[in-house]
Amino acid sequence: MKIRTLLLVLFIGSGTIWAQDWQTDFNDAKELANSGDKPIILVFQGSDWCAPCIKLDRQIWSSEEFKNYSADHFVLLLADFPRKKQNMLPVEQQKKNEQLADTYNSNGYFPLVVVLDKDGKMLGQTGYKKISVKEYINLLESFSG
Repeated sequence: MKIRTLLLVLFIGSGTIWAQDWQTDFNDAKELANSGDKPIILVFQGSDWCAPCIKLDRQIWSSEEFKNYSADHFVLLLADFPRKKQNMLPVEQQKKNEQLADTYNSNGYFPLVVVLDKDGKMLGQTGYKKISVKEYINLLESFSG
């Protein structure tokens, strides 16, 4: 019985992880943004070392309210920079993330949330803020006019 419960928890948990469609390739994100006429939300995070990044993920990105809203209004692009060996990304993905950082996060701020238009032009940026999900969505929307 314990095994069934564990499997059920893992199944339900994995569903929430994949409920959002985070892109990891900038060109794919731009194609989706163009086809859906949506802004791109580019998130620079250190998923295994940056406390404010982890808070932002738990309080905003993982919330049902944000997931539901973002599905129809944003293209989500993630540039993760983990430090722990077991979380390291493939070299090709690391290079893609570094290229994004060179263009949009040259100061190396974490977390950094950059709102881009469908062509990749920066509209605004923010970071972790201790505000409600609704307020965070409104902040992101304020950049795209």
